Amino acid sequence: MVGLLLGSLVGGAISDRFGKRPVLLVCVLVHSLCALIPALVSQSLVFLMVRCVTGICSCIISNCSFSLAVEWTLPRSRLWPPAVLPFCFSLGTMAGAAVAWTSPSWTWLHLALGLPQVAFLPLVFWIPESPRWLLLKKRLDVLERYRGNSKKDKHCLDKLLNSALSELQKSTEAKTESDSAHNDIINMRHPTVLKRLFIMSFISVVSALTYYGICLNLGSFGVSVHSALLVSGLTEAPCLLVPLIRLGRRLSTILALLTSGVACILSLLLSHYHCEAVWVMTSALLGKLCILMASLICNLFSIELFPTVIRQRCVSFVNLCFRLGSLANALVLPSSEGAISLGAMLVYSSGPITGCALCLLLPETSGSPLPDSVHDCEQQNQRDQKWDRALCCRRTAPCWRQGGFLQV
Repeated sequence: MVGLLLGSLVGGAISDRFGKRPVLLVCVLVHSLCALIPALVSQSLVFLMVRCVTGICSCIISNCSFSLAVEWTLPRSRLWPPAVLPFCFSLGTMAGAAVAWTSPSWTWLHLALGLPQVAFLPLVFWIPESPRWLLLKKRLDVLERYRGNSKKDKHCLDKLLNSALSELQKSTEAKTESDSAHNDIINMRHPTVLKRLFIMSFISVVSALTYYGICLNLGSFGVSVHSALLVSGLTEAPCLLVPLIRLGRRLSTILALLTSGVACILSLLLSHYHCEAVWVMTSALLGKLCILMASLICNLFSIELFPTVIRQRCVSFVNLCFRLGSLANALVLPSSEGAISLGAMLVYSSGPITGCALCLLLPETSGSPLPDSVHDCEQQNQRDQKWDRALCCRRTAPCWRQGGFLQV
């Protein structure tokens, strides 16, 4: 968890400086070597250091992969990468359970995890660099080489570059206006920005607490840890359906958080009344699935809530809160029986429900342009209030009688 926190702090700056592709190549190489070192050296201090480096590389790999997948996807399909990548992560979780079950010792387990990574290293060289980064660094020769691969690549890259040029122009104009007025700090202190930053940070913390709290205690549900890990990865597979949900960002987040909180409460009640371990684990894994879906939607929701001039700072702070929540969860001690403690389970259930209530204070951003300034954020609130009033009007029917207007 410390490695993941460090990776979230330094990964963005390193990839912006040297490019996402070379950083991804180096981190994948180091990650594969870190998987092999514990098989050769069996000292606990070395193991802890290797795990910290693994966390740093894992976080940077995840961020670079996500950014490259989004930037090489056309705008109308950019909700798919946040769904496909966690689906692949769940496949790896299920495969890891099978590998751990068949491995006779820790040495064989690390060899089985590390050698395939080394064997598949050449595939990483096929990953292209970010077109937006190449455009910013004026590496036009590389872009021309990408365009010359095929007609489909040329057509797709032209659309991506046109979208990137438009977004970069808006970002530059908004940044120029902000620099001329010297009001970056004022933007951060604006009530609208502070409210959204607090809500999204709170949701990130409770998402990390609930998700990792259940993941780190899979062996406490009374079933085999390998079976629990396999089922845990299987329950995350429905996240692939997130792009098909057409309920909007706010309503989808509210439903996911509410279902997660209710499922955790149900798991707590089933455990209290000594029900079957399978039902307790099923309810907890349902809560983990829903909190993961809420986290995926909030990744995109955060980008659409904050203005361009301070978007990167706000999104980085929200991600930092997620890592701090996961780090705090690693310090939570289990109960005397080795299960999740009552206080921890109450936090896992009440946190998402509280975040669900806070989401009601956020505007709906689905289908609306990204805000470039704080004024645009306020316009989002006004549009959302108009939409709520229009929705209320549609749900009322004028029934004129002698008594007047009756609301149905």
